[in-house]
Amino acid sequence: MNLSQEQWWDGSQNDTEAVILDVRTAEEWNDGIIPGAIHIDIYKGQAFIDELESLDKAKNYYVYCRSGVRSGNACNIMGQLGFANAYNLSGGIMGWTGPVVQPEGE
Repeated sequence: MNLSQEQWWDGSQNDTEAVILDVRTAEEWNDGIIPGAIHIDIYKGQAFIDELESLDKAKNYYVYCRSGVRSGNACNIMGQLGFANAYNLSGGIMGWTGPVVQPEGE
């Protein structure tokens, strides 16, 4: 499900079951992240699937990438894997006006 920035951020901050998921590359991740994000690079192929499978499927995932395309794909994959809720940030971090921080070492 695609959400506007406001819906996505409000949801991620007010949902006790929320997990923010960044599916960009390591280089993009190092340019700055939305606070609290975890990182799983969608370009890792099977490793991406394997890492998703290790997550709690009952939680609510707020997913983003650079423009919203990869995170939209990630949400679809998550749905196929049985995740209850995966929310895509429309426009990705390129259109993000909320907080961005430098990631601590992965």
